[in-house]
Amino acid sequence: MASSFSQVTAKKLTDEMQTAINDKLTAIMNDVSSDVAMMPILDPANLGKNNRIDDAKGRYIEFCKGSFPYQYDLSHLTVVVDCANGAGYSVAPRVMRELGANVIAINNTPDGININAECGSTHPESLQKAVLEHDADVGIALDGDGDRIVMVDETGKLVDGDGILYVLATQGKTKAEGVVGTLMSNMGLELALKDADIHFTRAKVGDRYVMQDLEANGWILGGEPSGHILCLDKSRTGDAIIAGLQVLAVMQARERALSELVEGFEVLPQKLVNVRLSQMQDPFKHEKLVAAFDKAQATLEGRGRLLIRQSGTEPMIRVMVESDDEIECDVMANDLADLIKSVLG
Repeated sequence: MASSFSQVTAKKLTDEMQTAINDKLTAIMNDVSSDVAMMPILDPANLGKNNRIDDAKGRYIEFCKGSFPYQYDLSHLTVVVDCANGAGYSVAPRVMRELGANVIAINNTPDGININAECGSTHPESLQKAVLEHDADVGIALDGDGDRIVMVDETGKLVDGDGILYVLATQGKTKAEGVVGTLMSNMGLELALKDADIHFTRAKVGDRYVMQDLEANGWILGGEPSGHILCLDKSRTGDAIIAGLQVLAVMQARERALSELVEGFEVLPQKLVNVRLSQMQDPFKHEKLVAAFDKAQATLEGRGRLLIRQSGTEPMIRVMVESDDEIECDVMANDLADLIKSVLG
């Protein structure tokens, strides 16, 4: 392994590469020349060996700390870290402590079963409560494998991936040229970045697609509302600790609380309705539905958006409406859902 984590280039596999691997495995399993379809068995001595890196944790801690500006420390901050009873249970609090923070670690006792159990970035309620109970300056929640992050400001308000992107893009050391979000990014982020004269584009859902669009545009910042944040000038993959440190660095540089840093970002009301069908059908193949979708999008133009998605795992159509009018948002989503159900059954 290289002496520095920053020298290692890591990427998720492309769709094309994953498909090629799956096709190869399927061909092996379906090999008719064999009486029993099975993977080839090699001599155990030729399978390779794993080697433990005894100082891996220490290397990673130093790598994370190295992403934080050397001229700052966290000695005046009280930080609550929700470790989700997962991979970051030991490292995340240590990184913050070694940078000087007063750290309150919660959900940091994994037992092999309780990972993400009513905690972490997918269940931030306990973090919000802890921040208020300890009068903390900020809260950070990881997910189980440590690649997603959401934060909580000193008032107990949740700051999700969209809010984190807004802070880093508009108030970091250098204003971002562009940001890649996804189809699920709130339009409030798009509008706020437009006001800041920062380009914004949407990738398909999934951090691999965010990475692809970042590379295509030559940008370094992107992510998802769920908390996958890519800061390509610091790390080649999503890393909750590193993303959190970048927000803390902005707090230090600006001498402002997290609640103040997100003041320019207003989340638009959003309504999501799932329409379960007897069997999956493409709603865009029905003229009546397409006409209704076009009319709704025209109504929302410039102040909201409509997203119609087919579930990839079950016969369900997801209808999402965002609007600056909460009542309109709710009514439009339900009306479209009812229409889809009546047409597709």
